[in-house]
Amino acid sequence: MARAPKLPQIDTEERFLAQVAWAYYVEGLTQEKVADKLGATRLRVNKALSEAHQRGLVRISFNTAYAACAELEAALVARFGLRQAYVAPAPQDPEDVQKVTGAALGHLLSEVLADPAVKLFGMSWGGTLNTATRFVAAMSRPDLEVISVMGGLTQGSDLNSFEITTRLADLLGAQHSYFTAPLYAGSRESRDTIMQLDVFREVLEKLRGVDAMAMAAGDLSTRSLLMRDGMPKDVAVEELRALGGVGDVLGTVIDAEGQPIAHPINERVIGIGLEDLAGIPNVILAAGGTYKLAVNRAILRRGVVDTFVTDEATARALLAGPR
Repeated sequence: MARAPKLPQIDTEERFLAQVAWAYYVEGLTQEKVADKLGATRLRVNKALSEAHQRGLVRISFNTAYAACAELEAALVARFGLRQAYVAPAPQDPEDVQKVTGAALGHLLSEVLADPAVKLFGMSWGGTLNTATRFVAAMSRPDLEVISVMGGLTQGSDLNSFEITTRLADLLGAQHSYFTAPLYAGSRESRDTIMQLDVFREVLEKLRGVDAMAMAAGDLSTRSLLMRDGMPKDVAVEELRALGGVGDVLGTVIDAEGQPIAHPINERVIGIGLEDLAGIPNVILAAGGTYKLAVNRAILRRGVVDTFVTDEATARALLAGPR
């Protein structure tokens, strides 16, 4: 019988300091609310914030492995064959789950994008990735290019690929380029015509050659930006659910096993496909909220994700569910 993976030893004091600092600086809670959340006195919270500064745990970003939940991270890595997992502590208000997940992604990207080996970085779009750009540390990377990996929405939004790609590149002093196409074509035939154009073939090859990329996953509800604003008018969400759809990744609607469902919408996606992810050195998936549990489990089962960023409740639910 295989042995359970050995979990790291936890420095409970440092973890408490990190939890206090996270709740205070990222969630924006008052010291009194931090104390209520963690079952501590306000005096202890005040001293913890002071000690976190003294230890160097709190700067622009969190300089500690215990800013996240180390036990859950190790278990996720073992369960889904990941290279790395980053689990953000649960927010006091469940509605803030996207905020804390985005903050965790932002801190992670600060490390990823500081690596000079990363010359071409792909960026998807969505609420979590939009939030992440507010937490990425500013740096000078004129040798880096940030490229959008998905077509955009036809209506303006600060969650769209163009805005997010531009904002991230500006933070890094980097170059940036867009995938200037809609996410969905009107039909499979028009998609094929567009994809055969020299300009788009060149861009697609460039996207397949990124050193790392960040993407999100969406469920099939109005919480999803894609379902709310990006799905073609001739496609009903009920159709997608009836065919076993649990959510989308890069615009492709997948079932519980991570396979594209048999619906024409998947033949209209303009961009890279799920099969292209296997060739990318570091695919980062950021998706928090237990309402995304099914789509998270589906894409993790597919085995194309290298780094997973989520929140504590979602991580626990994934680990408690079927393999």
